[in-house]
Amino acid sequence: MSSRQTYDEVLRTLSEGSVHTHFDAFTDIDWDNPDWTIDLKDPRWVLPEVDPLGGHPWYQAQPLERQIEIGLWRMVNITKVGMQFENVLIRGAMDYLFSLPNGKPEFRYLTHECTEETHHTQMFQEFVNRSGCDVPGGRPSFRVLSRFLPLAGSLWPEVFFTGVLAGEEPIDHVQKAILRSGATQHPLLRRIMQIHVAEEARHISFAHEFLRQKTPELGKFRKGALSVAYPLVMRTLGDVIMIPGKRMTTELGVPRRVIRDIFWKSPEGRKMLRDLFADVRMLAEDTGLMNPVSRRVWKLLRIDGRASRYRGQPASLAS
Repeated sequence: MSSRQTYDEVLRTLSEGSVHTHFDAFTDIDWDNPDWTIDLKDPRWVLPEVDPLGGHPWYQAQPLERQIEIGLWRMVNITKVGMQFENVLIRGAMDYLFSLPNGKPEFRYLTHECTEETHHTQMFQEFVNRSGCDVPGGRPSFRVLSRFLPLAGSLWPEVFFTGVLAGEEPIDHVQKAILRSGATQHPLLRRIMQIHVAEEARHISFAHEFLRQKTPELGKFRKGALSVAYPLVMRTLGDVIMIPGKRMTTELGVPRRVIRDIFWKSPEGRKMLRDLFADVRMLAEDTGLMNPVSRRVWKLLRIDGRASRYRGQPASLAS
C-alpha cells in the first residue's frame, strides 16, 4: 500500500471513530448534579503534585483555603486558554478547508474534528462560567495574534498544523499526567478532562499524520524553513498554553519568582519543558525536520532531548 493510500485509510479510520465515539457538551456532562457543584471551599480544588504549581514548595506551604483558591483559578484559566486555542484551531481548519479540492479525505475528517472542538469550547466555557472566576485565559499578545493566526490554515498549512500540535500536546500531556496520578479530583473537572483526552487522541493523530504525509512533498526551501519554524512554534505556543499571565501574580499573589522557577528555571521545570515535546521530537525525526541547523534551534530553546519511542509514551517510561 502506498504512503498516500495509507494516509487516506488512516483518515477514514479517524472519521469513523468520530462517528461512533463522540461526546456532546451538554448531554455527556451532568452539569446540574448536586455533587458536581463548584464549591469555593472544596479541598478537591487543591492542585495535585503532578501539576507544575501544585508540586512547588511555595504552593504546598500555603493554608488550605489559599491552595483551593489558587488551584481553582489555575484550572479555570487553563480551561479558558484551551477554549481560546480551540477557537483559533476551528477558524484555521475552516480556512484550510475552504479551497480544498473535491475528493480530499481531509475535508470529512477535519469537519468532524471541528464539530468536536466546538463541543470542547462549549464545555470549557460552561466550566469557566460556573466557576465564578473571571479569568483572562491567554496572555494579551496571544489574544491579539489570535485574530491573524487562522490565516496560516490556507497560507502555510504545515506551519498551522504544527501550531495545532504545539497547543494540543502540552494540554494533553498535563491532563494525562493528572488523570494517571490517581490524585483526588473534582468530578466535574475529571469528566471534562476525560472527554477532552479521549477526543484529542484523534485530533493529535490527524496532525501527526498530516505532517508525515505533507512534509516529504515540500520543496527544499520550504522544508528547510519548516524545520526551523517547527521548534519555534512549539516553544512559543507551548509557553502560551502553560505559563499563567500576570493576573495570577496581581490577583492571587503568587510570587513571580515562583512562576519563573516553575516555568522553566528549576531542574524540574526544565525537565517538564523537555518532556512536553518528546512526541513532536519523534515526529520531527521521522519527517526529516531534524537537521544540523534545526537541532541548534531545539537546543537554544531548551526543548531538545530524547524523542519518544511511540506516541503518548509516558515521560516516566522514557529512557
